[in-house]
Amino acid sequence: MSDSSPESDADPTAPAVGVGPHPQPWPDDPRYDPELLAAGDRRNVVDEYRYWRLEAIVADLDTRRSRLHVAIQNWEHDFNIGSVVRTANAFNVAGVHILGRRRWNRRGAMVTDRYLHVHHHETVEGFLSWLAERQITPIGVDNLPGSVPLESAELPADCCLVFGSEGPGLTDEVVAACERVVAITQHGSTRSMNAGAAAAIAMYHWALQHPRTA
Repeated sequence: MSDSSPESDADPTAPAVGVGPHPQPWPDDPRYDPELLAAGDRRNVVDEYRYWRLEAIVADLDTRRSRLHVAIQNWEHDFNIGSVVRTANAFNVAGVHILGRRRWNRRGAMVTDRYLHVHHHETVEGFLSWLAERQITPIGVDNLPGSVPLESAELPADCCLVFGSEGPGLTDEVVAACERVVAITQHGSTRSMNAGAAAAIAMYHWALQHPRTA
């Protein structure tokens, strides 16, 4: 499948990125996409993947995925989900889990979900069963009474950071199912921070603790 459509299609105001047509002769390598070689590669990918087919990029990323999973509750079609997914791509997580509605706002992801393994779970029970079968520990991320400060928390290597919808946060059912809930210590006037920003901080904290698997 060709991935010749540029990421800028998702954001008309985005600056032009990438490279133009590849000079002849073209590389004799099945990882390269003839359409991209001919027309140029305007995708927001690292130089290593210029002109590569989408499937080839995903296959290469699969050889070095982290052990981290992230999950987002999708009860309100939260626009922050896309931002969380984009950050998950930056950390090359093993999987992204959408819990609740199948349809989610992809605009903020800037098509980075194409390079990830995205799983949908209609119910909390189904999501937890999926994790349990693979011995992955669910860790909630929310500013709730009884939560553990993230900066002092030791996160399992095989864990799934679970984020709630913007505003209501994690549901009681998910909180009860998590091994623990961690919170980002704040010093300002607002009760909570943007879900996308919180997800980036939590993923980075995990990566610092598990540098060889990040």
